[in-house]
Amino acid sequence: MPEGDSVFRAAAQLHAALAGRQLISTDFRVPRFATLKLGGWTVEEVVPRGKHLLMRLQGPAQPGRTGPAEPDRLTIHSHLKMEGTWQVYPPGGRWRKPGFTARCVLRTASADAVGFSLGILEVVRTSDEESVVGHLGPDLLGPDWDLAEAERRIRTAPDVPIGVALLDQRNLAGIGNIYRCEACFLAGVHPGLPVSAVLDLAAILTDAKTLLEANLGAGRRTTVLNPRGRPVGRTSGLPGYWVYRRDHQPCLKCGTPVRRGVLARDTGAEERDIYYCPMCQPMPGTNPSLAS
Repeated sequence: MPEGDSVFRAAAQLHAALAGRQLISTDFRVPRFATLKLGGWTVEEVVPRGKHLLMRLQGPAQPGRTGPAEPDRLTIHSHLKMEGTWQVYPPGGRWRKPGFTARCVLRTASADAVGFSLGILEVVRTSDEESVVGHLGPDLLGPDWDLAEAERRIRTAPDVPIGVALLDQRNLAGIGNIYRCEACFLAGVHPGLPVSAVLDLAAILTDAKTLLEANLGAGRRTTVLNPRGRPVGRTSGLPGYWVYRRDHQPCLKCGTPVRRGVLARDTGAEERDIYYCPMCQPMPGTNPSLAS
């Protein structure tokens, strides 16, 4: 699933291609909005909110209106889920994805923006955006980031595993499975540890924010950073991740084989794989020296 850094980059690409430009035509390929046509509307901006994309539009002038009435404003809200992506093409350019996976096509005089396999696609009044993203916690990459508020929200459920709490977008927005595994490793905390047992939650959240910010530029994602917070995994020959999807491979710190497990079986949340070093991230009551 795309994480906060991927959505941030997608928003930047869409904003660069569409902001300030008038839509020539639109094609919403979902039943609820199949008849909606927004040709003549102008894209004001495209912004990320955690893992959500908000494309804000201003309507054309309405003939016959009198007085200083505010122009109509709508927001195209999308969520990429597991396989979604937005791609920008020159006008009439050949798509790199199958046409049947397209869910939204937006055309301007200078670019076509196509959303493929979008998990969520809807159009709401901009004044009603809170109805679709108001439940989200502070955004790690947004202007609303508030470390203390994110920590407060997480600690309201002390018995929940920290690995589950980090993925709950109501606590904080933008972390996915990669960053929760990597941030827990850097903190030496097993993802299955209950929140109440995590002594320095702020350090985990700060590390997650640092990792996300380090991957906003071009190039493959990596969480192996130098002391200045710069990616080194891209050029050093080291793996891109400390533990994520490195099960059975040696831990980059201690050499113990990394393990894979499943978290959330008894919490009601979606089951997701976790990756961890049993030596660097022992669960209470276990003997890490016996890890194999």
